[in-house]
Amino acid sequence: MQKSEIIIGCMSWGKWGKQFSTKQQVDMIQFSVENGNSTFDHADIYGDYSTEAEFGKAIVESGIPRKEIQLVSKCGIQLVGETRKNKVKHYNYSKEYLIWSAENSLKNLKTDYLDTFLLHRPSPLMQPDEIAEAISELKQSGKIINFGVSNFTPFQVDFIADKITVSVNQIEFSLTQHTAMQDGSLDQMLQKSIRPMCWSPLGTVFRSETAQSLRIKKLLKELSEKYAVSDDVLLLAWILKHPSKISPVIGTTNKERILNANKALEINLDLEDWFLLLEASQGKETP
Repeated sequence: MQKSEIIIGCMSWGKWGKQFSTKQQVDMIQFSVENGNSTFDHADIYGDYSTEAEFGKAIVESGIPRKEIQLVSKCGIQLVGETRKNKVKHYNYSKEYLIWSAENSLKNLKTDYLDTFLLHRPSPLMQPDEIAEAISELKQSGKIINFGVSNFTPFQVDFIADKITVSVNQIEFSLTQHTAMQDGSLDQMLQKSIRPMCWSPLGTVFRSETAQSLRIKKLLKELSEKYAVSDDVLLLAWILKHPSKISPVIGTTNKERILNANKALEINLDLEDWFLLLEASQGKETP
């Protein structure tokens, strides 16, 4: 799957965040692509099922050829909101719904295909055979290129992958939330050539004043001088050093921070610096 290594997350572009106008979205899309960030991460639920359509209008007005960008979308979560008459938040992975949802995202994003189509979260009622049938039809019709999952455990990935190829697992991963290194998630992805994407890649370092974040910030101050980059760049460089080739999904709408994020691609942390950061996060020596 061709994609930019740093992925632009679009969750906060619309109703759930900045409420960008079409003109502002066009500007963000063009800026991102010009700076090498050609992959955009969506989910049908963003903005109470409204953000994809707003982005679709903007991508048309941007004039950027479809082949120059990659679109990722996620489906399956049924929210209680203004646009759908759901009684309770739930998941729907029926064949009929998966096909409808993919086609609805295509309509909203003004495109003929999705580069990657993900199941947003695991459902206790999901049936692999039915999921596989839907994905096979979507692939055969050219409506999706790659299929994957999001927030799935290794066993849940295997549960689906026994019936249909899983190419991606989008998980939460950062220096402050790195259980994927202990629960086998990243090992499995490396072993089976499943590409990891990670959301919330900066973790809670800048959002909390815990003992953990204070230890990390103290070390980052030292390392930022050594590598001549800002703290956020080092946090992404820490992720990028993992051999599974994790692609961070950054949710910022700040252009300077996007440029900073791209600097992480040029940083190869020294081995001991990588482990020093891990130790600072854990508050103890690595086992």
